[in-house]
Amino acid sequence: MTATDPWVDLLAGDRALLDRTSTAERVADVLRQRIVEGLLRPGTRLSEESAGRALAVSRNTLREAFRLLVHERLLVHEFHRGVFVRVLTADDVADLYRIRRMLETAALRGAGDAGAARIAAVDAAVTAGERAAAERRWLDVGTANMRFHQAIAGLAGSQRVDEIMRQLLAELRLAFHVMARPEEFHAPYLDRNREITGLLTRGALAEAERRLEEYLDVAEAQLVGAFRRLEAGEGQTAR
Repeated sequence: MTATDPWVDLLAGDRALLDRTSTAERVADVLRQRIVEGLLRPGTRLSEESAGRALAVSRNTLREAFRLLVHERLLVHEFHRGVFVRVLTADDVADLYRIRRMLETAALRGAGDAGAARIAAVDAAVTAGERAAAERRWLDVGTANMRFHQAIAGLAGSQRVDEIMRQLLAELRLAFHVMARPEEFHAPYLDRNREITGLLTRGALAEAERRLEEYLDVAEAQLVGAFRRLEAGEGQTAR
């Protein structure tokens, strides 16, 4: 691991987000966000020395941030080897979708009193994804998709649901790297996101929930299938 690794330069650019009184939680926020954006890939080794230098934080602070993200299943610590961005399995993906169905469909079902601001957040995420796709920024399309689902869960108006979804979606973003052709994976969901948003805006919540269920079924099947092929040794991943 050297200071020329791309992720080290990336974290160095995040130094301005921190200050001398930064807590481990704030360092963890920076690392988590980079995972959500797809910029820290599964299997990446996070050197304490390089990450600490990039963010200008102490090793103790960094180690605590690492421990927080290990608890969130975003990082793993391997004895005598170090800390790595976690590599998911097909079973991990299936479990993530199981929980997402509980949270997202319930939030959509009860969105009748969500208020204009929360509905606008859903629309804004869809618009950001459409703009990124038009500019062929497929990594950003994936990030906008995460924000769309965060906003769907946000319709519940629950801080606890928001926190759970942030963790789930960060973990899910690690799964996206298994898809070798991100354009083919992400592009079809733009229309689905827009359709669900339109139904939400018109108050057709039962139909919006049904469409979301179908959406999650298709996405889960795609990702789990890709992981099963990878685990069978077919080399589907783009890592």
